[in-house]
Amino acid sequence: MTMLLQSKCRADFRLTNWLQSLTGVSRKRFNSDGTTGIAPAAVRSSEKRLSDLRADFIKPFSQFLTDNFYRKHTYLRISLTEKCNLRCRYCMPEEGVTLTRNDLLLTKDEVVKLAKLFVDQGVDKIRLTGGEPLIRSDVVDIVQRLKQESGVKTIGITTNGILLVRKLEALRRAGLDQLNVSLDTLVPPKFEFISRQRGWDKVMNGIELALRLGFDPVKINCVVMKGFNDDEICDFVALTEKKNLDVRFIEYMPFDGNKWNRDKIFSYRDMLKSVEERWPQIVRIADKQNDTSKGYKIPEIGRAHV
Repeated sequence: MTMLLQSKCRADFRLTNWLQSLTGVSRKRFNSDGTTGIAPAAVRSSEKRLSDLRADFIKPFSQFLTDNFYRKHTYLRISLTEKCNLRCRYCMPEEGVTLTRNDLLLTKDEVVKLAKLFVDQGVDKIRLTGGEPLIRSDVVDIVQRLKQESGVKTIGITTNGILLVRKLEALRRAGLDQLNVSLDTLVPPKFEFISRQRGWDKVMNGIELALRLGFDPVKINCVVMKGFNDDEICDFVALTEKKNLDVRFIEYMPFDGNKWNRDKIFSYRDMLKSVEERWPQIVRIADKQNDTSKGYKIPEIGRAHV
């Protein structure tokens, strides 16, 4: 199961109180004229301890990107558009959604400016999302400017893959580092049913192009729904044996208008059981810091995340 971590901005307040409890001195105890009953030397000493401790815990990383558990969030997602060229049943109603006016969306300059602000505070990875980000006519320019001007180390994109063949080579030259492709089935008719559009072959050709261009790995996001594609889990895993793919299985989640119901849920434990029945040698991969999914590897096969 994957989920989006949300940072909170009160970490500095709580950290300050905690550090002050360690030093035994609170700023609020001192008047402007210094009449506190505490020797100035003690004040300066305690203030220095507080400053040093704050530096150890926060600097150079921003307090605003450190949550209540003192985890440092270095990964930012920027949505470039609400528009999408598919109408996936678990994501969007068939009639679409009410769209924000174009003049209220982030411009290219605003995307770059926003990225710079977050990079200055400690973000080192930015992922461009949507909607479908490749719909933006200036997406290649955005990637290039982010790479050249923001100082970010890693730039990724999550896409449905329909426009990959048309735009991926230019994106790679512009500096795109990572690629996530949403693909829920390996059966073309089922793709057309779930997305309400044709295009399975375009997505697969885009994945093959990404592999040739050296994306390492190409990540596949697969939303698993009981009775629809739960029988394809092992087929997705088998793809990783000969292709440099990393598959992530995602539980079906409720959204407004996606007609979600509990009967469609195929849980993380069900997914893992399906893989274990075919590959009992499956092993757990050590989590990276702040990981939001559980990683597994099948020796001599490949990797999967749930």
